[in-house]
Amino acid sequence: MVKLLPLLLVILYGLAMYRFSAWRTARDLDTRSTELADGRLKALTDRMAQALDLERIRVHIYEIAAINGLAAPDGRIFITRGFYDQYRKGTVSAEELASVIAHELGHVALGHSRRRMIDFSGQNAMRVALATVLNRFIPGVGAWIAAMATSLLAARLSRQDEFEADAYASALLVKAGIGTAPQKSLFDKLGHLTGNFGTASPAWLMSHPKAEQRIAAIEAREARWSRPPIAP
Repeated sequence: MVKLLPLLLVILYGLAMYRFSAWRTARDLDTRSTELADGRLKALTDRMAQALDLERIRVHIYEIAAINGLAAPDGRIFITRGFYDQYRKGTVSAEELASVIAHELGHVALGHSRRRMIDFSGQNAMRVALATVLNRFIPGVGAWIAAMATSLLAARLSRQDEFEADAYASALLVKAGIGTAPQKSLFDKLGHLTGNFGTASPAWLMSHPKAEQRIAAIEAREARWSRPPIAP
């Protein structure tokens, strides 16, 4: 039992981190967001709701300047004030912003939002455990290696989730009669909008896939969807 105590403490640490992160995220979203009321966007989200056989899709404005969309672990969809301001200025179209909402709906439907919170806690626990072991053999460097290893794992899992949510959004946008063109055109703009255009970070270090990879994946799906069915 004594030998298992460090492992049990790491597990308890991960659970505590999960509870605290979920509570802090929910509190911040509650205090810094309001429900979005925009006629043009509502017309588009109503079409997506109909495609999903839902009464409506609620979207909230998260009052931060960053350009992003997010899905909370409780299933709520948020667009940041910075993103909405770009739409109001005409830099981003209503259809492009609807594609962001469809993407975040994908995260909810596929269980990514809740899993990411759990993964975050688990990765923190793994980092602590790995650093403890490595520091016995390579003091001072073990913690750095553990942090790098868990960061690489988190980035890989995040990229996989993004591709899956993109696929969900593409299917939903097509079913709703909006199409994938806004999804692709927004990816073309994202680098300039977020200030990340021209960055040279390797793909395996990025939490999101590169825009060109995402567009290529969408076009590959479109090619598959347009193929005639094989006759029996």
